[in-house]
Amino acid sequence: MNSISSDIIRGYNDTMILYLLWDAPSYGYEISKRIKNLSEEKYVIKETTLYSAFTRLEKNDFVESFADNDAVNGKRRTYYRITEQGRQYYRDKCAEWELTKEVVEKFIKQDGGR
Repeated sequence: MNSISSDIIRGYNDTMILYLLWDAPSYGYEISKRIKNLSEEKYVIKETTLYSAFTRLEKNDFVESFADNDAVNGKRRTYYRITEQGRQYYRDKCAEWELTKEVVEKFIKQDGGR
């Protein structure tokens, strides 16, 4: 298997995005590129998935968006920044991940088979 099923990782797209916004605001294409690079191309987030996540995160006050001009190309970009509520949500999701991993690993054979 060379890539991760989007069904498997769907519940953690928001967590990955918040992680990437933790230190500085960013925009969609850059976040998509960073997810692809950090996952060593094992996960490529679809554009529709990414922008649905931004909409959901903004609706829940986990991120806020703002427009900025791209000095290089002169285009207007929408940037996203994490909010304090987003930071807490990220921490909660990390704790949930540890618990999830603990439970799922009880059902996974280390040698890959039964």
